[in-house]
Amino acid sequence: MSGKVFLIGAGPGDPELLTLRALRMLQQADVVVYDRLVSDDILALHADAAQLIPVGKAPKCHTVPQDRINEILLEQARAGHNVARLKGGDPMVFGRGSEEAAYLIARGVAVEYAPGITAAQGASSSTGVPLTHRGLATSVQFVTGHRQADKVLDLDWKRLADPDSTVVIYMGVANIGQIAVGLMTENLPGSTPVLAVSNATTPDECRLVSRLDRIATDARTAALRAPTLFIIGDVVSLYAQQPVARILEQAHG
Repeated sequence: MSGKVFLIGAGPGDPELLTLRALRMLQQADVVVYDRLVSDDILALHADAAQLIPVGKAPKCHTVPQDRINEILLEQARAGHNVARLKGGDPMVFGRGSEEAAYLIARGVAVEYAPGITAAQGASSSTGVPLTHRGLATSVQFVTGHRQADKVLDLDWKRLADPDSTVVIYMGVANIGQIAVGLMTENLPGSTPVLAVSNATTPDECRLVSRLDRIATDARTAALRAPTLFIIGDVVSLYAQQPVARILEQAHG
């Protein structure tokens, strides 16, 4: 008799942001298949007897290909185990959760979901920068700044360059220069403020405040590394009520 797979969002890193549903599923699992960005504090909440299987990916280093991850989940479920598929953020926001679920469901394996706080919400809560704000942003757009197999970004720059919208870029460190040029080409001002947040909600969180026409240079100078989220838009002007300037700081220092 097959077990089931719990598709769990671990949130951005702070264990206090884990949902009660996610915690219950994690503690009921016989096997935990987890990503690289899942924090040690959250991973430590698994059941004592649970088997841990790391399948994390790093940029340009996919030690466990997605096809193999799918197979591992299927094998463990067919062995009768309840499997926690633990992903950073929300598995349904740039997390391939729907791909894994479709693979499993097509093969008769039951899937249950526990949503997680996505990185944009985590960064917003830790920095105090809202994603929408009356008079500054009436909408928010989530975009991935990386394409599979390092293909060229082909985004709808005109739609993204809406001055009344906040743009949040996931996985964009390598391509932030191209993203900035694309937005400015569609007349989003170079003076538009940008906030970069790496390792949001964790003790290692770092923040960089810049502007659209300088963010590529500033990010390179600051040696920002994944996971880094970019928040682009006038809402960044509310960050600690400071003028927009280049600031690099340890948020928990």
